Amino acid sequence: MIPPAKLTTVQRSNSTDAIFSILIPTWNNLPYLQLCIGSIRKNSKLSYQLIVHINEGTDGTREWIEQQPDIDYSYSEKNIGVCYALNSCRTLATTPYILYLNDDMYVCPGWDTALWQEVQRIGHPYFFISTTAIEPKVQSNCSIAGNYGTDIHSFDEQTLLQEYAGLPMHDWQGATWPPNIVHKDVWDLVGGYSTEFSPGMLSDPDFSMKLWQAGVRIFKGIEASRVYHFGKISSKRLHKGKGYYIFIGKWGITQNSFSKYYLRRGQAYTGPLAEPKDSFALKAKHIFKRMKGAFYR
Repeated sequence: MIPPAKLTTVQRSNSTDAIFSILIPTWNNLPYLQLCIGSIRKNSKLSYQLIVHINEGTDGTREWIEQQPDIDYSYSEKNIGVCYALNSCRTLATTPYILYLNDDMYVCPGWDTALWQEVQRIGHPYFFISTTAIEPKVQSNCSIAGNYGTDIHSFDEQTLLQEYAGLPMHDWQGATWPPNIVHKDVWDLVGGYSTEFSPGMLSDPDFSMKLWQAGVRIFKGIEASRVYHFGKISSKRLHKGKGYYIFIGKWGITQNSFSKYYLRRGQAYTGPLAEPKDSFALKAKHIFKRMKGAFYR
């Protein structure tokens, strides 16, 4: 586990009509962060609060953020990972809704209005909803395949903006990964992101499981809300750690089983999720995994 570092927090925004607090952790990734924030400013219709956590910032990120008066931020001299970063950003959030976004994402037009329409349609705070990612190499069955550049140098923004809305997809079950949105009261109820998963591997399904345990059953991906995701720009620099076995030890099942049998990730959305029915074989598998995991913790 990465030890917490001394944090500096700076709050400068004064928007009184913001709907979302957008939390963006970043780690020496300035060109992508600038593209990400530029897309938010360019393609958003609704009012928002921007909050960035700067891990290290030795590439000029801190200096650039300090020059952006509309961005609140927290800063750590060391890389404290995603979990501590998000929880730090939460202390600066002033709106009812927490929206977690990665710094290697470009938001497409209509991304925020589609989310807000769904929030209003649900009509209560017990939900977890995600946008739909377009990726050059899809990382899950809830992403859309579309290659508009594998890095910032090859990014074809113009073609993406011409084609993104026409790529086929449907609303899907199993919201887990960012971009995602949750009501601040539900975030606080489950305690934010669990720092035992630092620097962050499997903290996303863990957060979803905590929501499940709290009674949330709407885990919905919104096909009309789209972002382009370059993919693993920061995470590929990290050691994966023991998140797989921490998850098993904490919840008694694998994160793959949780995604498949509880969240039904990637299936067409049909409404709130029902309780899963574990087979004897699946229960036996989890017992074996827990015993194996004991040797890795």
